[in-house]
Amino acid sequence: MEIRQRRYPSRKCINVSPFFLLVTAACLVAVSVCQPAWALSSKEELAACKALLKSGLRPVAEERSERFQGKPGDDALLCRGGEQAMVGKDFPWVDWSNYWATADTSSKQDGREARTFIGEHLKPNGRGIDGALIDLEYQRIELIKFNLFDNATYRDYLIQDASGEGVVRRQWDAMRLPASDPNYQSVGGDGSQQCSGELIRGRTLSGICNDLWNPRMGATGMPFARNVQFESTFPDAYLTELTRNRHSDAENGQRIGLLKPDPQLISRTLFSRDQSQPELCNQGQGLASDPSAAHCDYQKAPFFNVLAAFWIQFMTHDWFSHMSEGRNAAETMAVGCDSDEAVAAGCRPGDVAEKSLVAEEGMPPQYHTKGETYWTRAPKTTANTVTAWWDASQIYGYDLASEQRVIRDPGDPAKLAQPEGYLPLLEACRECPSQPQWQGQESAAFPDNWSIGMSFYHNVFVREHNQFVDAFRARQRQTPDRDSGLRNPSKPNAVISYAAASDQEIYQAARLVVSAMIAKIHTIEWTPQLLYGEPLQRAMNANWDGLFDHQENRVSKVLNRILDREQNFLSRATATVAGWLGQHGQTDKANSWYSVLASGAGIFGLGNRQETGWLWWRRDAWDIANPEHVNGGVNHFGSPFNFPEEFPTVYRLHPLVPDLIEFREVGAPNTIAQKIPVIDTFRGKASAAMRELKIENWALSMGRQRLGLLHLNNHPMFLQNLPMPHLQSETGKLDIVALDIIRDRERGVPKFNEFRRQIGLRTLTSFDDFINLTLPEDSAERAQQEGVVAKLRVIYGTHLCDQSKVISVVQNDGNGKPINDCFGQPDGTRVDNIEDVDTVVGWLAEYTRPHGFAISETQFHIFILNASRRLFSDRFFTSSFRPEFYSQLGYDWVMNNGLLEDCPYPLEGDSQCLEPELSNGHKVTVSPLKRLLLRNLPELSEELMPVVNAFDPWARDRGEYYSLEWKPIAGAESDPAFN
Repeated sequence: MEIRQRRYPSRKCINVSPFFLLVTAACLVAVSVCQPAWALSSKEELAACKALLKSGLRPVAEERSERFQGKPGDDALLCRGGEQAMVGKDFPWVDWSNYWATADTSSKQDGREARTFIGEHLKPNGRGIDGALIDLEYQRIELIKFNLFDNATYRDYLIQDASGEGVVRRQWDAMRLPASDPNYQSVGGDGSQQCSGELIRGRTLSGICNDLWNPRMGATGMPFARNVQFESTFPDAYLTELTRNRHSDAENGQRIGLLKPDPQLISRTLFSRDQSQPELCNQGQGLASDPSAAHCDYQKAPFFNVLAAFWIQFMTHDWFSHMSEGRNAAETMAVGCDSDEAVAAGCRPGDVAEKSLVAEEGMPPQYHTKGETYWTRAPKTTANTVTAWWDASQIYGYDLASEQRVIRDPGDPAKLAQPEGYLPLLEACRECPSQPQWQGQESAAFPDNWSIGMSFYHNVFVREHNQFVDAFRARQRQTPDRDSGLRNPSKPNAVISYAAASDQEIYQAARLVVSAMIAKIHTIEWTPQLLYGEPLQRAMNANWDGLFDHQENRVSKVLNRILDREQNFLSRATATVAGWLGQHGQTDKANSWYSVLASGAGIFGLGNRQETGWLWWRRDAWDIANPEHVNGGVNHFGSPFNFPEEFPTVYRLHPLVPDLIEFREVGAPNTIAQKIPVIDTFRGKASAAMRELKIENWALSMGRQRLGLLHLNNHPMFLQNLPMPHLQSETGKLDIVALDIIRDRERGVPKFNEFRRQIGLRTLTSFDDFINLTLPEDSAERAQQEGVVAKLRVIYGTHLCDQSKVISVVQNDGNGKPINDCFGQPDGTRVDNIEDVDTVVGWLAEYTRPHGFAISETQFHIFILNASRRLFSDRFFTSSFRPEFYSQLGYDWVMNNGLLEDCPYPLEGDSQCLEPELSNGHKVTVSPLKRLLLRNLPELSEELMPVVNAFDPWARDRGEYYSLEWKPIAGAESDPAFN
């Protein structure tokens, strides 16, 4: 049977990036006068550059099968990276990572400075970085265009797409508050719903009314969306011909299921850390008799520390949860280990886990439009039981139960309780809802999976909340009559002085500040260290500040100072156009223009000014009484915002965590005093350890220690043997690593290869494709990868292929035809069951990655899409980032990473808190987390002063340009970590 390409209507996009179109046009004009800039290039490279410029920018795909795949073609490769970029052109991985200047110093081509203002972009290094940014922008455009599937609204999008309304739609019936919501009447009841008054002043408990016209969007309890077509989900249910073709054959029958291949066997074979001295590791338990002698091997990342590992757990607690009050469904299930082979590998047949909570299930209703049949949703849906907004809900609460665990300071209701500098314990909160496994823990809104890292970040950010309140109280004392900047939407013209601000208004402003600081830290500090290279350094700062502001030249800065502008001309221009499109876009070009232009201006604060008038009559007309102003900066790209099911999948980052923490004390940072098993800092033990050993020592210990690489055979051993007495199972333990695999299968995440095709990445054709072919054939690293591939082949198997079976229609083979079961091999060839590889197994096996990438390119693609959307969709990061909500103090606090007068170095120009030395060739702001730690943990001042990024191991020498070397800074040579 022939399976034809289903024509899914897509979120229409323009075909070019306007910024890079301007650069390209300028380069074409300037080629003849910029010979010094081109002089470093070979004749072949120059010819390729000219051919590339002549051909213009590639069109954005109209069909999924025509997607970019990160493969720009030979001319682009030669122009942007020379012969070194051609090496990987036939590999399944993206090409931009091989361009000039996208890795460390060895990837740069040095030479004389260019003689023209655009010369930097014509030199090899400039072409490499610009090319990488162009490729990344294409990928984001296509992800927005093809990969937004909301279970409740996608049908409306498809049906209305013909008129163009689906593309730029701003309001959905599915996002209305139901009659059961206590705020139902306040937003309009049965009529047209719109949030106003107190509901829009700050972040609400359940996340409602972030979007004024879609009150339920992102709220607690809303279903997860998808980033893949509904028909590709739940492959082990075999609901479509394509999934049957992909995962079954005449020899083996149906090859996949909830427990097939065995998840515990996968855990023990592919995920376990190999130990050179297993007796010193003791399965991650360490040595109670001699803690300093304990030793657990793990593959270490040289450029990322343990603070970064726990940071992402702290983030995900805010973003998503499938559980309700720490529990899944009441019914339990087996979790594998059903063969002698599995038992011999060390797993436990008696382990059980709770089944996942399900919101909707059953074969989805189908509908017909434009000659095709579609599913209205995935076969099962689950609810996000926390708010989807970046609103610090793990600290402040997301429903009535969690709110009870948020304890205010009895001496100042604007503050959070923190007696003796630490959060109160749950025992002190007799009315607080609590699970048995939480006994002894600190009282926090989201207390599940509590660890020493969660205790650390909750305590630090509660201190930050209280620091802001103290600063506000100081202004109440010093300048009580001064305008605080706050406004009440119900009384928009009434000035609220510092003295008049209520405890609750101060508390809400502090929450907005803490939430924004967390988002800023993640965007411009954690992520650039996770993706450690120049392209992503520029890209992530562009998301926040704007590409043009981040790369301003000296002349622009002087002009800005003269004109008293916070943004340069290009940023202001793109912000204006992007804002207009967001409010008035009625064409199929709106989404892509908005995405690209907003990158130029910076997403943060997009639409938070409404300029009117000319010259000296020009003023900001933004009005809190005008809903178009309050809400006008957001853009959802035709799909309501929530996290997709695929997002938790790519954030299964357990290998980052070591089994043992190398504990240090502030007075002796180069000495490892003891090695503390992470398992001894879980749940209630975390709170006790935090108090006994002190928060500043834990910060130092986690700041100096390297975290684990995200690779196979590198998961913490303690997670494979985690005590779970509340499950009342035969073993009292659970293999969390195996559970990760089961959860993805329960929630219908496609297998690895189809997952890649769905998000616009190239197909792998065998397990051998995982091997990094740029490594020498006789290298130990390549031998290790080949060993992993051999294990994959044993676990997942092989079969005799059938050329007549089409396995995917979202990507074509090299001949322009849909991919079939033989991947271009002759019919009947024995091929690897590469289609059956679980997604988390697949991306951990991606050994070919861009320089400095802690994650794989597959994970990164889901990140590209969702990292921007959670900023674009949140009005408190866009048009409502204003003093009217944050207060003037709060607005300045977020902009400057705290009070400018507290900058640890002399201010530059009285307005910028900058590091005194260049970092990777850039003059950089003192990072937000460094500033926050200096404020709240002053004991670390001496240790933190040399630190540029708080997620880089604190004693590591960062080198000249994105070095991954593991060598100490001056004064840390005696640290045993560098032996």
